[in-house]
Amino acid sequence: MARDEKLKERWESLVDKLSQQFAEGDVLDLDAIIYLIGIQELGQLHRRFKKDEKLDLMHIAICRLLEPYGYYEFDYYDEEKWPHYKVKEELPNLKAGEQSILMKEAIVNYFVEKEYIT
Repeated sequence: MARDEKLKERWESLVDKLSQQFAEGDVLDLDAIIYLIGIQELGQLHRRFKKDEKLDLMHIAICRLLEPYGYYEFDYYDEEKWPHYKVKEELPNLKAGEQSILMKEAIVNYFVEKEYIT
């Protein structure tokens, strides 16, 4: 099976599993999944977040997802236990489709690492 086909299959399976668990079957989009990863990484699962905190959660998730690719590196936790990352390498200019593929691949790898999917 080609790499792209395998990624597509794993992505669809992951979206289905997350949608069943967190959205009562409504299909979660890429941003919603990134948001969930941010909450997971923060570790404060049962609280409400303000609008600006939601953006911060997505930033945390993106940093964590792109860390294995060498773009970010974990730096420290602040006094409120929020993780902070530093830029190691600037992201290349990617077309929208290329960005989407990179993020989907990073998300699939994240959930494989967490043993949520195989």
